[in-house]
Amino acid sequence: MKATTKRNPKATLSTSQEAPRKVEKLRIAVQKSGRLNEGSMKLLKECGIDVPAGNNQLKISVDNFDAEILFLRDDDIPEYVQDGVADIGFVGENVVLEKNKDTKILERLGYGKCRLSIALPKGKKPKSIQELDGIKIATSYPFILKKWLKQNKINADIHVISGSVEIAPRIGLADAICDLVSSGSTLFSNELYEYQIILKSEAVLISGNNLSKRRQELLDQLLFRIRSVKKAKYTKYVLLNAPNENLETICKYLPGISSPTIVPLAKEGWSSVHSVISENDFWNVIEKLKAAGAEGILILPIEKIIE
Repeated sequence: MKATTKRNPKATLSTSQEAPRKVEKLRIAVQKSGRLNEGSMKLLKECGIDVPAGNNQLKISVDNFDAEILFLRDDDIPEYVQDGVADIGFVGENVVLEKNKDTKILERLGYGKCRLSIALPKGKKPKSIQELDGIKIATSYPFILKKWLKQNKINADIHVISGSVEIAPRIGLADAICDLVSSGSTLFSNELYEYQIILKSEAVLISGNNLSKRRQELLDQLLFRIRSVKKAKYTKYVLLNAPNENLETICKYLPGISSPTIVPLAKEGWSSVHSVISENDFWNVIEKLKAAGAEGILILPIEKIIE
């Protein structure tokens, strides 16, 4: 009699035949080219995210982080993030406010700084912004400009133009312009001057409102890295020698992250003090340390601060 074995109907696939589990990745939108691309790619690298070369592609996967980079036009990034095509985006605050999409700013990034300003021909010198009433202003930022004019109770005609805004007064298209300014050289070459700043802008990180649990976890990891890198950029590591009788005073100027590190020196009556100081307070603190008897002060850059 031939033996038979009962077959398990559920065991239709061997382990090696099972379909691979799809890994959820954080989709990061970055400006394809332009003034924010370099700063965004540099920040990602400082956060330990190695993006392969080839930003002429629309999408690139990252090997050492569960993420993929989408290279897009900056004006399109807020809409892609709103619609869930990208989870987060590196973009100028001016673009976020102008597009007015359903996104939220998670972090100000400190690079790509510029101003959105009203500029006038050099011969025109209004004594107050109320004298702008009735003029025609050419701009690529009608939403922001309209909001500013309304807040200041100014009635002006807005002429929307997509490029070369600065030439509008010279060809009689407008009396003034509202455009981005960084150095002011473009205004100067077109016989304009910066009259009124209406917005100070920088690169920001934005997100949508419907991230999955896994993508939120990845975003939290990225934000932790970004904040560690940012804090390090605005902080310096300080090493100095101090007479022991002045240690209490010197330590008051160097609170550090929690407290300074103090190490006795071979020289009797002296200690080495290690701490961190904010870039904004740097010279003020250094002068106080010198006055308190600190010597041999060394200042070192910090790559990252993990708290």
